[in-house]
Amino acid sequence: MTVTVEASPADVGLDAGRLARLDEHFGRYVDDGRLAGYQLLVARRGKVAHLSTGGHRDREAGLAYEPDTLVRIYSMTKPITSVALMQLFEQGAFQLTDPVRDYLPAFGETPVWRGGSTVKPELEPQTELMRVWHLLTHTSGLTYGFHYTHPTDELYRKAGFELGAPKGTTLAEACDAWAGLPLRFQPGTRWNYSVSTDVVGRLVEVLSGQPLDEYLRRHIFEPLGMADTAFDAVGREERLAALYVPDGERKAARFDPIGKLAARRQSFLSGGGGLVSSIGDYHRFLRCLLDGGTLDGERILGPRTLGLMAVNHLPGGADIASLAEDGTSELARDGVGFGLGLAVMLDLGRSHTAGSVGDLSWGGAASTAFWIDPAEDLDVVFVTQLLPSTTHPIRPELRALVYQAIVD
Repeated sequence: MTVTVEASPADVGLDAGRLARLDEHFGRYVDDGRLAGYQLLVARRGKVAHLSTGGHRDREAGLAYEPDTLVRIYSMTKPITSVALMQLFEQGAFQLTDPVRDYLPAFGETPVWRGGSTVKPELEPQTELMRVWHLLTHTSGLTYGFHYTHPTDELYRKAGFELGAPKGTTLAEACDAWAGLPLRFQPGTRWNYSVSTDVVGRLVEVLSGQPLDEYLRRHIFEPLGMADTAFDAVGREERLAALYVPDGERKAARFDPIGKLAARRQSFLSGGGGLVSSIGDYHRFLRCLLDGGTLDGERILGPRTLGLMAVNHLPGGADIASLAEDGTSELARDGVGFGLGLAVMLDLGRSHTAGSVGDLSWGGAASTAFWIDPAEDLDVVFVTQLLPSTTHPIRPELRALVYQAIVD
């Protein structure tokens, strides 16, 4: 979806001079080589007031970011997949408290890690069955192989699940494999960023009777006019940004071995991190969430369902920091809770970042980021293509720079 500026900053309570600080700041990232390039959108009151680019989507070819540039959004896929499952919730297909085994029987037999080693693990049965809400909140006990902080992570790597899935693996096959590996903890007791949302994607398939790509296309992408969003960039490779990683000096170095995967058909439809999209498409998705589940006359979700997704579902009202296992996450944890598929700002003082209580956010592994702020009627999307997202403090800097530009 090609996107354009729709309002002057002053018309929506933003200061143009202060917005310029965003591009000055991230321009320095480009000038010193930390980023090859970036694209940034700030919208308020339903209108795009700032749209800018810096550097290149493909530095080696000298190609700039364009309004229709395609990027790997990785974990920014998660809110979309979560919305898909909640559409089925609205149809009475399941309850959030249902055991996952009711729909994916293999997860009823998944043991829980108690101790030992990866060679001789000590396991125990689930004392609290894994439930659907555990998947949506990353409290399921599942993990990611790339964490490198717990023996269960190593078991995922040994099974071929470090970055993605083994070649040729389907989503159904991946879920069966994860169900055969021990959980990191008893469901509902801790928070751990994980393949949970990929399992959510499999639930969408089972409950709807449709492959995940077809379901998302028919029920989210087509209604919202998100024509750029899919599980690959096949036939659109010329629009796809190159992927980069930091070199020894933390400068962006091209990384095609993973970057080229997005230009191929995918057997593994990763609801947790598989989508390719554009900044305009993602803005339309966010605008729909801010407008209570509707956009341009098309409703994909009810406002009360979105309200349910937007409250903190962590046990005891805790923030992520108090429940989190060691491991990578896409955003800060102090003062931030987790709803159904999105992080929820609980306490600005504890988070030490700019924002509003109740704002909803997440990011992607290639240093992409977004948030929506209902209190300010604000949505922000930042895209670049640098793995991993922990390389630079882009997200807190972005928040500070956006909020200082609000002047009404």
